[in-house]
Amino acid sequence: METHPGPRNVKHPVPQHGPRTRHELPHSGTGIPVPSGRGAGQWAGYAHRTGDYSRDFAHQLAGAHILGLDQENKNMLRSFAASATEEHKYYPVWALNFDAKTYLAIDYRSPTNFVREVPATFELVEKANQAFRWTGDRDYLDDPVFWSYYQHATGDFVTLHDGQIPNGPVQVAEGTGKGIFQGAASYNEVSGEPLAEAGDAIGAQYQAYRALAELALDKRDLSTSRKAAEQARDLKAYFNQTWSVKPGSGEFVRAYTVDGTPLTGFGKENSWFMPMKGIIDAGPRNDAYLDFIDAEATGAGRPRNIEAITYLPDTFFRHNRNETAWKWMRHIYEQRGTGHVNSRQGLNGDYPEVPFTLVSQTVEGLMGIQPDAPRHTVATQSRLPADIGWLQVAGVPVGDGTVTVRHDGHTSTTFTNGSRTPRVWEARFQGEHRRLEVNGHRVLGLPKVIDGVRYTVALVPVLGGRTATVKVAS
Repeated sequence: METHPGPRNVKHPVPQHGPRTRHELPHSGTGIPVPSGRGAGQWAGYAHRTGDYSRDFAHQLAGAHILGLDQENKNMLRSFAASATEEHKYYPVWALNFDAKTYLAIDYRSPTNFVREVPATFELVEKANQAFRWTGDRDYLDDPVFWSYYQHATGDFVTLHDGQIPNGPVQVAEGTGKGIFQGAASYNEVSGEPLAEAGDAIGAQYQAYRALAELALDKRDLSTSRKAAEQARDLKAYFNQTWSVKPGSGEFVRAYTVDGTPLTGFGKENSWFMPMKGIIDAGPRNDAYLDFIDAEATGAGRPRNIEAITYLPDTFFRHNRNETAWKWMRHIYEQRGTGHVNSRQGLNGDYPEVPFTLVSQTVEGLMGIQPDAPRHTVATQSRLPADIGWLQVAGVPVGDGTVTVRHDGHTSTTFTNGSRTPRVWEARFQGEHRRLEVNGHRVLGLPKVIDGVRYTVALVPVLGGRTATVKVAS
């Protein structure tokens, strides 16, 4: 089985001119062409709105990169970052018009009355780091709009939005419990719960700290890197020892209401984001919670909207639940011809988040491709399910070139460096293997532990235009 990411100039069809602020409410759409045409971007929202949404965009970023939309990613991310002003208490706006400058009116009424959700603030930091790892574009470090955003999102934003629930040695960003126009703690907008803190927000906050630590290290800002790494460690420890443990019962907590009541059970996004963001310690507790999420999402707890379900493959791939992740990928694909729960949107398959995430879940999930373009390294790991014997992705853009990767089951991987720059390929194989075979030569495997999982790896320098193969030695 072979898949190609497609030509580098693929664009999701977006009008270059047209009405701004078009949506389903009365008096929408000015009929005035966007002054500068369509800003560089990919469609990240409903078909019946002229808006790109921060949540959708964050989830689409990797797929957009793979399809060659790096300039679009950077422009949209910078526009959201620029909107996170002091007047907005460092929240980015929820939706931008297609000019990538003005705010979509259905979601923005005034600087104190606009849709804002805590996880998005942090996800944009994480996604900027992800874009930097894929591209090596130093604008993500050197552009003051980006750098200011990272620091405010992990600093002033947290301080300004932490005050309802005491968290001892750490700070946890909170929502107001008063609805999305006053600041929601969770992406789960339909629960009706007055949440102050939520699992998706605290998980995203953890990843934002980790992202800043990595970005600051590349910027050679060692003090910022050390501080952010320490904040990430402290927050994860607090989460696992205190935040997520209900006193008396030990049940898994996924949110707190504004009066401090801990909530258990299934909370959709505020449940599955916790393992998806890797904030739960590896081990039986995490494994049991993944089982719980799959069971709930398979049954009565399944979200009605397809775009929420698109997170499930990411959640399970992260924890090497390959069969479960592949099950959810197939489910999403099979629903492409079904009408979206919002009838104005049309078909599920036409919701942009669906195709974009299926692309990224193939490359990052099934193929386990993890780039670090600034350091000229690429890691790979087969996550193929039993019914896919082999899979190849060709011409995947990384840094100044491409990579082509083929997995044959879980024991053999072939890597082609389609760049003029030499790369170091980290070939990962789950489990403990005494020896690997690199281009026909037996070598000692290098042990490595990632998120509590043991791997055996080989570090293979690959010159530009060359191909290498690593196998588990029999």
